[in-house]
Amino acid sequence: MTTSPAPRPLPTSTDSARRVAIVTGGSRGIGRAISHRLAADGFAVGVNYAGNVAAAEETLAGIRDAGGTAIALRADVADEHQVAELFDTVEQTFGGVDVVVNSAGRMDLSPIAELDLETLDALHRTNIRGHLVVAQQAARHLRPGGAFVGVSTTVVTTQLPGYGAYAASKAAVEGMTLILARELRGRDVTVNTIAPGPTATDLFLDGKSEELVASLAAAPPLQRLGTPEDIAAAVAFLAGPDGRWINGQVLRANGGLAR
Repeated sequence: MTTSPAPRPLPTSTDSARRVAIVTGGSRGIGRAISHRLAADGFAVGVNYAGNVAAAEETLAGIRDAGGTAIALRADVADEHQVAELFDTVEQTFGGVDVVVNSAGRMDLSPIAELDLETLDALHRTNIRGHLVVAQQAARHLRPGGAFVGVSTTVVTTQLPGYGAYAASKAAVEGMTLILARELRGRDVTVNTIAPGPTATDLFLDGKSEELVASLAAAPPLQRLGTPEDIAAAVAFLAGPDGRWINGQVLRANGGLAR
């Protein structure tokens, strides 16, 4: 007969004024902007990266040059052992965890009829399994007053051709949002998801013609692409004191492109 392991004691607040954040996928693109913004807001930041050491070092240098505090930690978000070690290291280094932003993800585009199922499995491993693995650790480690923020995409509602597998994976992220918020009842921890629209990152712009970029920029009523800093500002709101009454929600940061 097997027995379940004893539940992990809930973390408690410390006397330290410094709050602590973990940002997965935090070394590039939107994740980098989130890491910089939270560091500027006074967080000590654990910047997670998958494999690009140079990008992680560049992100750390930028944070430290601006007077912030950060460490870089390599982990595959879909590997529960690596993610557990990531959280333990941040907790041991800075004394706790107050905010977790799961910005790690991958995007593969293909018409559904032509989609390679191995590509589908790899995409969903990162975007669905990875999100759940990070959410598990966040639920186990976040201190009272904390926040968990997932990252989805406005494509869940715009439903553009070619985005079937990607949109499906991010719809799963959105589907977990209110459920996790309810499961953390009584913990004083908020759970929300940010869903960016077209955002001018290197990854987004790569391979697109000037005409296509211009058409995408003209689509929202504000008639421009979002910037990584726009998304980071929205995340900072959800992670900060002004967002404490927002819980279980999906915030579409897309300039009015879609609900």
